Amino acid sequence: MESKTKNRKTRAQLARMVERAFDGLTLAPGEDAVSELKEGWFNAAYNVRLSDGREVIVKIAPPKGAEVLSYEKDIMTTEVAAMRLAYHDPAIPVPEIYCYDTALDICDSEYYFMEKLSGENYGHVKESLPPDVAAQIDQQIGAIIRSINGYTGVYFGLDGNSDLRAATWKEAFLKLCDAALEDGQRKSAGYGFSIDEIRAAILKHAPSLEPVVTPQMTHWDAWDLNFFVKDGKVTGILDFERVMWAEPLMEAQFRALSWGGVSESMKGYGKTTFTHEELQRCWLYTLYLGLVMKTECYYRNYGTDDISSAALRIIASAMQWLQEN
Repeated sequence: MESKTKNRKTRAQLARMVERAFDGLTLAPGEDAVSELKEGWFNAAYNVRLSDGREVIVKIAPPKGAEVLSYEKDIMTTEVAAMRLAYHDPAIPVPEIYCYDTALDICDSEYYFMEKLSGENYGHVKESLPPDVAAQIDQQIGAIIRSINGYTGVYFGLDGNSDLRAATWKEAFLKLCDAALEDGQRKSAGYGFSIDEIRAAILKHAPSLEPVVTPQMTHWDAWDLNFFVKDGKVTGILDFERVMWAEPLMEAQFRALSWGGVSESMKGYGKTTFTHEELQRCWLYTLYLGLVMKTECYYRNYGTDDISSAALRIIASAMQWLQEN
């Protein structure tokens, strides 16, 4: 995926970063010692082979001057903190972080080196797996997400942007929605509905947010492409950069309610029935996802309309439910 937020580096720059991160080691010889990982939509990332033969991953934040969405402010700081916290739980297969460098001297933005996960990307192989194996993996994913949600915070919202925090979930969620819409308005974004219509739908169902009183760690980006699997088991979960202190029903696993019903991941999580109030919140979270997806298209300059088209479909289905119920 191409994006103007990707902060690519030369082999020479990566070599200096390796030498700082791994005392006494260097980049291995040969052109194949460095290969770019192109799946991500935001950061630059590389698979790097060290002089001792070990392979590691380096992830590099966007340049400091890059234009990003409000909720993306300092999200690498959020990611590293969340991964280091979750790493202590054996039920959450988080790669180890070896080095997080914020000095901005040999690299113009923060970066970190982490353990390379074993296995294959689940998003790439899921369709080729026997249905029972895929169901087993999906249930494992649900259990992993439940473990992530077990961590609690002291406020709702984002670690990286204090403007998008609040003491209550209702206030924090409304701030997140307003920020996405304001980011979009700066680019004259189109959502298929007017800003007033969208805000009215959100405010109509906002009282359903009030029962949520405990801030829980919410990955929010735990789609199939962010899991690795091997021999029918999950070997790792990635991309904690969009972690927020929120309600677990914001997790990607619960978006299945908006386009397919109860999933194997939801069974693994242990939540398969929902009150009307919970459904209201689920549809609000689906709308927020669509708004963020559509808005980021104006900031990334993607080379395809796929994400934009998908976002408009998500927004349309969520708005229909929210306006009719």
